[in-house]
Amino acid sequence: MLDTRFPRIVGDIGNAASFDFPVIFRRMEGIGSADAVATKPDRPRVLVALKTNAEVLAAEGAIGLSTSCGFLALYQDDLALVSPVPVATSTLLLIKQMKENKVGVITASAKNLTPAHFEAVGAPVDTPFVGLPEDSSFAGTFLRNGLTLDRETVEREVVSAGRDLVARHPGIDAVVLECTNLPPYKKALEKDLGLPVLDVLDLLRGFYAGLNARR
Repeated sequence: MLDTRFPRIVGDIGNAASFDFPVIFRRMEGIGSADAVATKPDRPRVLVALKTNAEVLAAEGAIGLSTSCGFLALYQDDLALVSPVPVATSTLLLIKQMKENKVGVITASAKNLTPAHFEAVGAPVDTPFVGLPEDSSFAGTFLRNGLTLDRETVEREVVSAGRDLVARHPGIDAVVLECTNLPPYKKALEKDLGLPVLDVLDLLRGFYAGLNARR
């Protein structure tokens, strides 16, 4: 988990009630949204924090590891090499599994999502995406670590971003939500767009099922 203070409602990755299987949370002290959602993050510093927390979580009984930010896709391979348990860092991992679809992505920050993030998880680097506006209520809460959440406003912003995505990129037939704070708005987005929407909870349900199948 990133070191944040913003509200985590049901559906958010940071709320245990979002899952239908047991989860363990551990905070990476001093590693916040600005450290993860960056074009050029301090990769050695972030990886040290990820490795340390992976070791502790595995010792506490975790059988697999994820992160609370889709931008940490950058560390998929590096973290997998040092983690005692399998790793699924980001919803962006789902893109390479959807070869029959034309996938579009809604991200927390369009200016900071780079081809390197897609390449790190084996997704096409030209995958189309749109971000939530920098002056949005979403950004005020989740990127600037606000204390309050206006759910209705954020939902409208997410739906607007989805409409923008399909308008800019005709032919998209599935949407992936990079951001782990966006699952609460998935149903509204699917209803408005008439398209399937996949989020980090979908990723982790499949990940968890696969881990149990191997045991």
